[in-house]
Amino acid sequence: MTSDTSVPLGEPAAEPTPITTNTFVGTASGNDDPPAPITGLRRLMVWIIPANLGIYLIWGALPGILLPQQITQLFGEQDKVANLTIVATIGAFAAMIAQPIAGQISDRTRSRFGRRAPWILLGSLAGGLSLIGLAFANSLVGVIIAWTLVQVCYNFAQGPLTAVMPDRVPLKRRGTFAALSGIGLMVGALGGQIVGSLFFNSIAVGYVFFAVFSLVVLTLFVVANPDYSSRALEREPFTLGEFLRTFWVNPIAHPDFFWAFTGRLLLYTGYFAVTGYQLFLLTDYFHVAHPEQVIPLLGLISLAGIIVSTVISGPLSDRFGRRKPFVFASAAVVSVAFLLPWLWPDLTAWFIMTAISGFGFGMFQAVDTALMSEVLPSAKSFAKDLGVVNIAATLPQTLAPGVAGAIVLAFGYAGLFPIGIVLGILGALAVWPIRATR
Repeated sequence: MTSDTSVPLGEPAAEPTPITTNTFVGTASGNDDPPAPITGLRRLMVWIIPANLGIYLIWGALPGILLPQQITQLFGEQDKVANLTIVATIGAFAAMIAQPIAGQISDRTRSRFGRRAPWILLGSLAGGLSLIGLAFANSLVGVIIAWTLVQVCYNFAQGPLTAVMPDRVPLKRRGTFAALSGIGLMVGALGGQIVGSLFFNSIAVGYVFFAVFSLVVLTLFVVANPDYSSRALEREPFTLGEFLRTFWVNPIAHPDFFWAFTGRLLLYTGYFAVTGYQLFLLTDYFHVAHPEQVIPLLGLISLAGIIVSTVISGPLSDRFGRRKPFVFASAAVVSVAFLLPWLWPDLTAWFIMTAISGFGFGMFQAVDTALMSEVLPSAKSFAKDLGVVNIAATLPQTLAPGVAGAIVLAFGYAGLFPIGIVLGILGALAVWPIRATR
C-alpha cells in the first residue's frame, strides 16, 4: 500500500484534554511511529494473550471437538459428516458477515469507554448465552440456530479486539505484539482441543465453562487496559449504500490488501481443513477407539511447536524488517508435514505431522497479523477493515469441518492432505506481490 492511500488516525489528538489513558494513536501503514511512546504498552501486550485465549479456546474446542461430538450423539454415525457440513457452513457464513458489521459499528461508536470496549463486553456476554442455548439444542435446526448465534456474538467481540493493535500499538512494535497475540490465538485454537477433550462426555458442562471463561478474561482485559474516550471524535455521516460498499475493498485501488487477504484465506483454509477435522480423522482414518485420550497429547505437541516458532519469528521479523520470508518458510514446512499422514496413514505419522505443522503454522501466525496491519486501506476504519481481514482467519477455522466434510464426501479422508498442501502453497505465493512490506 502506498503512502498516499494511508490516512493517519489523528482525530483523538483533537480532544480538548491530553489523553492520559493507556492508549496510543498510530497510523495504519505509515513509516513513522508516534511522537511519544504509548503508556501501558507492555501491559497491553501481556493482556492480549488471555484476551485472545478467551475467544480462540472456543474456536478450538467447539468446531473440532464438541460440536462434532454433539452432532454424532444426536444424529448417529451414519450422517455425522453431512450434518456437520451443513451446520458448519451456515455458521461460518454468519461469522463472515458478522465481523465486518461489528467492525463498522465499533468504528462509529462514541462513548466514554471508547469504541471497542463496549462491544468486546457485549459480544462475550451474548456469546456466552448462545453457548448455553447450544448446550440444550436437541434438533438439527436448533443446533444450526444456536451455533449461528455463537458465531455472530463472539465475532462482535473479536472484531473490535483485533482493532486494538492498529489503534494503540506503534508500527515498529507490531511484529512483537502480533507474536504475543498469536500465542493467545494459537494456544486457544489448539489448547481448546485439549480442554474440549476433557468435556468430551459432558458437552453441556463444557459449553458453560467456555462461556464463563470468555466473559471473565475479556472483562478483565477491558478493565486492565481502558481505552480513551471516543465522544470527542467527529461523527461521520451514515448512508446505507456507503455502509454496504465498505464490505468490498477494491483490489485495483488496494492491491496489497487484496493479496494479503487472499494469502491468509488460502493458508488458513489449507491448515484448518486438515487439523480442524482431527476428531473424525482419528476415529475413521486412523481408527482410534478413544480419541479423547489422544487429543490432549496431540494438542500439547502442536502447542510446543507453535509457541517456539511464534516467539522466535515475531521479534526476528521486526529485527530484519521482513515478513514475506517467514510466510514462505511456513508454507514449505506445513506442506512437508502434511505429506506424512498422506503417504503413511498411521497414528505415528499424525503425531509427527502435528509437531512439524505446528512449528510451521506458528511461524506464519507470528508475522501475519503485523503484515495485515501494514496494508489496511484506511486508518479511519481500522475495525471494519480488520473485520474484513479476519474473515480470512475466522472463516477457515469455523468452516473447516464443512470444507473438510465436502472433501471427504467427494474424495475420502486421504483427499484432505493434498488439497491442504495446494492451498497452503497458493497462500504463500499470494503474499509475493505485496509491496508495502518485504
